[in-house]
This record gives sequence, structure tokens and C-alpha cells, in this order.
Amino acid sequence: MKDKLLWLGCLVYAALFTWLGAIKYAAHRNLIDFGIFAQTVASAFGCFCNPIEGSHWAFHFSPILYLSGFTVALVRSPIALIALQAVAGALVAPPIYGLVRARSGIEVARLAALIVWLYPPLAGLIFGDFHENGFAPAAVAWTLYAFDAGAMGWTIILALVTLAVKEDQAIFLAIAGGLGAWRFRGTSRGRVAIGVFTVSIAILAVFFLGIRPHAAAAATWQPVRFYAWTLTDLRSLPGTLLARLGFLLLIFAPLLFLPLRSRMMVLAVAPLGEVLLSRMPTAFTVGAHYAGAWIGYVLVAFAFAVRRLQSPAVRYALAACLVLCILELTVADPLHPGLNLRPVAARDVALDRFLAALPAGLSIATQEEAYTHLALADPYARLLPESPAAETQACFVLVDRDFPESARLEEYGDAFRQLVSEGRYVLVARRDAIELYRRIGPCR
Repeated sequence: MKDKLLWLGCLVYAALFTWLGAIKYAAHRNLIDFGIFAQTVASAFGCFCNPIEGSHWAFHFSPILYLSGFTVALVRSPIALIALQAVAGALVAPPIYGLVRARSGIEVARLAALIVWLYPPLAGLIFGDFHENGFAPAAVAWTLYAFDAGAMGWTIILALVTLAVKEDQAIFLAIAGGLGAWRFRGTSRGRVAIGVFTVSIAILAVFFLGIRPHAAAAATWQPVRFYAWTLTDLRSLPGTLLARLGFLLLIFAPLLFLPLRSRMMVLAVAPLGEVLLSRMPTAFTVGAHYAGAWIGYVLVAFAFAVRRLQSPAVRYALAACLVLCILELTVADPLHPGLNLRPVAARDVALDRFLAALPAGLSIATQEEAYTHLALADPYARLLPESPAAETQACFVLVDRDFPESARLEEYGDAFRQLVSEGRYVLVARRDAIELYRRIGPCR
């Protein structure tokens, strides 16, 4: 773990994805989650909330976001969030390197780390919108590395970090802790595993029986919509099997299916089940933030499989993995560079200048491109409604018709024009394609 090339690689990876993320942000290509998490992080030491979810505790157990809140309090910039996620992605490689290095030479360990940095699902996760799941792969990999290395103190600390990411990690660590307690029963490792199991179960109980019901405005926990299968969903299931199998191919082929040869793969069954059992395909899409749930477990299984291979077979296998990772990044790049990476255009500059001139703390509803750039500084910024049947109650509405592909503008554009024609909103400012409207009558 003292290999200078390893840590130089981490630095290069973090810098590269911070730079790419900054380009994406400047081109207004971030989506709704970036705004939601920016507002949540900005209010971490207050309401821990945003106008779309209300309290974030009503959705997820994510105290790790307080770390992001502290960072944003020091550096009030959205790039700080992008950099944090890039660093988290870079730090997935060292524990995989360490696991392989424990049984193999330094060249093999370096190759394994390089494969982690080139692994397409990890790249897609880190390049995507800032999300709590971005911290999960590194936290999981470091926890399991510490356990394997016999560093029980660090295992406890890192397990607590993993549990702070999201409540689903408590389920996965409860399973890992239970299996570890049985496998290492009667030893210090077994006792630590029992502790991890116990704390994981306690966190699940505290969150679902105490925190979430207290914080939730609605009785239903929103993530269950992914698993609320209907007869219509079940009838369409055969048609989605190919997509689910394709997803498995995209995540295992770059690793030459090596994780499937390791018993550690049992720890990845539940995280993969979480996404594969979803009725919504976004959960089993490479590049989506849901990948954060399983990447750490799959890469650890990969490391255990690699260190069982003998030379020269291990070098041939890792060389094949490198080629397959590069091939997948070429033909099915989850970063979608043609869509997300482009030079800053005149419309981007015009929108940012207009947003900068708005009064602070404005109650404003708008489309994704503006919302994600207002969120960190304006706790009252929100999106236009998703349904045309809903009426926005914001005091102001901003639309930028230079971004006609905006999903919320397409969904709500006609409904808002109707509100304007009825005199519920009046135009108060216009600059080229950007229009700002004020509500007539009560607003919130």
C-alpha cells in the first residue's frame, strides 16, 4: 500500500473525473439528483432537506452526507461535490490492490488497480450526479480489505462508514456479518463480525421504526415503488429479461467473469438482487447511481479470484480484463460523452448570468438546467411539476426555451402556458429565450 504509482493513479483519476464533472456541470447536463443532493448537503446542519423530498431522512439513512455538508460549508461550490465523488471513486482501487498484493506480486496488484479505474460501471457512477451511493464502493472495499488483513479496529471504523452511506448497506453488512461470524466463529474476527451484524440490524430498526416514520410526510417509504410489482409489470417481465441479462453481461464481462469464481461473490448476491428485482429498468442500467450498492462487493470478489490465479495465467486474465474494459468504454460508454461533454455554449453563459442576477432565497420553480445551478445557494428553488395536472405554487417560474429538450419543460410547458393565459402568472423579466414569471395571488 506504499506503492507511489498506486497513489499517483488515485490522484490522476480524481483529478480527471473532477475535470470531466466540471465540464458537464458547466454545460448544464446534470439531472435532478444533483439539485436534490446539493440542497440536502447545503442544509446538512439545519433541516437536512430539499423542496422535492422534504426531509432526506424520510427517504434514506445517509449521515455520510454530513461530511459533504462540512466540505460545502468550507468551499461553497458545486465543484466541491463533484470532487468529493471523484475522490471516492479513486479510492476504490487501493483496497483491491491491497487484497491482490497480499497473495501476488506488485505488477499483478497494479494491473488489478488499473482495471478498477477503467471499470465502466464505476466510471459511470462517479461521472453521474452527486449521490450518497458514490461513497459506497470505496467504503465497502476498504471494510472488507481491513477484515481480510486482520485489522479489526479499522474494520469496525470502516464498517461504520459503510453503514453511514445508506440503509441498504445495513442489510448487506448484516448478511456479511452473519456469514463472517459463522466462518470465523470463536476468533476475534468472528466477534467483530457479530458486532457488525448487530449494529447493522440496530440501524435498520432505528431507521425504519424511528427516524423515517418521524421524518416522512407520507406513510409509504418512496423506494418501495421500485418493487411494487403489478400484474402489468409481471406480464411485461419476460420482455425485460434480455435487458437484465445484458446488464449482467456488461458488469461481469469486463472482469472476465472472474468474480463468479470466488466464494466472496455470495456477498454481492443481495446488492445485485436489489437492482435486478426492480420493476424499473433505471435500477439495472450501467452508469446509474444504483450501481453504488453492488460495485464494491463485486470488485472484492474479483480481487479474491485474481489472487488465486497462478502466473502466467493471472497476467493473461488481467490483460484480457483491461482490453474488455476499454472495449466496453468504447462501444457502451456509460459516461455518454457525446451528450454530456461539450464546450460551454452561449445559452449556458446566458442562463448562468440570468441566474446570478436573481435575488437570493427566491421561491422559484424551473427546469433541470436552472434548478441544478440554483440548488446549492437557494433552498427554495424547485422543479416544475412532473404532471401537467399539478399546479406549481412557487412565487416565480423561470423557463429557458433555449433548452427545449428539458424533460420538465416538455412535461409542463403547455400547462404553464395555460396558467399564464389565465393570468395566474405574469411576465416580469425576459432576456432572449429566458423568461421569468411572477405568481398573482398567494404563493409559497
